[in-house]
Amino acid sequence: MTAILILAAGQSTRMRGRDKLLEQVGGVPLLRRQVDMGLATGAPVFVAVAPDMATRQASFADLPATPIVVPEAAEGMSGTLRAAVRHLPAERDLMIVLGDLVALTTADLLAVMAARDTHPDYLVWRGATENGKPGHPVLFARSLRPSFEHLKGDHGADTIMRSMRDRIKLVPLPDQRARLDLDTPEDWAAWRATICGK
Repeated sequence: MTAILILAAGQSTRMRGRDKLLEQVGGVPLLRRQVDMGLATGAPVFVAVAPDMATRQASFADLPATPIVVPEAAEGMSGTLRAAVRHLPAERDLMIVLGDLVALTTADLLAVMAARDTHPDYLVWRGATENGKPGHPVLFARSLRPSFEHLKGDHGADTIMRSMRDRIKLVPLPDQRARLDLDTPEDWAAWRATICGK
């Protein structure tokens, strides 16, 4: 059993006043799309947001996902994870999804969950690009939950994974979507041009 945590507490500082998680993707805000994607797996979805992000919360307010307001987001990704994980059901494995990975699909999340079932001797199952570069989503066995209490800085869960490289199963996903994030207006414009050209 899995709980999905969508990280949506970042400040979009490189977007020059725009909020990348509210950019339109398929006619809806990106964050709403990510919530829909997670819910379609059948797993409960939680969304970590900073206290000043009411507009982000409003983008999925009518969906059955649980917002987690984390003042610790000011510390960086590790603070967000440390605080948010405390609110998740203790009996479930934890899947972390970055809110800004615009190309991920429900099938990708399900593929990583399936890898847990086919490779149960690992502790972490991680999405990767089709050429094997580690990315997201990342599924952590519930036994690793206490490790999140010790996270510091803006490195996220990388410190946990560095200590157990031989227990991580990479799951190749199509194309580069395990790592495709769009951080600037130029990134968004280029991506939209590519999509419109297909």
